[in-house]
Amino acid sequence: MDAPLVYDLLKPKTVDHNKTYPALFLLHGIGSNEQNMFPLTAGLEEKYFIFSIRGPLSHPPGFAFFTIEGYGKPHREVFKQSLSQLTDFLEYASNKYPIDINQLYLLGFSQGAILSMSLALTLGSKIKGIVALSGYIPKIVSEDYEVKPVDEVAAFISHGEMDQILPYQWGVEAQEYFKQLGADVTFRSYQEQHTVSIQNQQDFIRWIQDQIESKKEEKES
Repeated sequence: MDAPLVYDLLKPKTVDHNKTYPALFLLHGIGSNEQNMFPLTAGLEEKYFIFSIRGPLSHPPGFAFFTIEGYGKPHREVFKQSLSQLTDFLEYASNKYPIDINQLYLLGFSQGAILSMSLALTLGSKIKGIVALSGYIPKIVSEDYEVKPVDEVAAFISHGEMDQILPYQWGVEAQEYFKQLGADVTFRSYQEQHTVSIQNQQDFIRWIQDQIESKKEEKES
């Protein structure tokens, strides 16, 4: 099976093929690329298989996962195609690499955050956790898809209070939606615009590390 999307991969220096590893899938923002996401995960590469996925659409100087027809409104068919390709990619990676299918995490910024939250809602407990940085939940998801239970999904959602691209309120609404569905939500706001601050990065790295440790404790108990 060929990969449904272009990607790059970081994996632990020493891989024991008798073990499986947690997997982290990185989704970039519009006009960016798969390489730009790796610096956000510094410190995690020894424990995770880290897949950084390139959006399928050209959007100079980089790429995009979907196009927009209105403010906060992705083109329906393009968005659905991208969501389908990403779902297929998760299956592809799970079959090709020694990763633990019970520890699949998504980390996305902007478009990547939108898709991370959408995948969690459409795949449910197949996703262990998401980090959604400066995104929103498009109506397409609630209108076109069966929203799966997310009571076993952990979510770190953050947004800049001065975001000039995607309003802060959209981030607030996203975390409220996940909470209403029973997800384990951590929400953080920052005095920033549409970007990822050092403090934001430190906070979600710590959150991801805590997720690994809690999973490890569950296995040992």
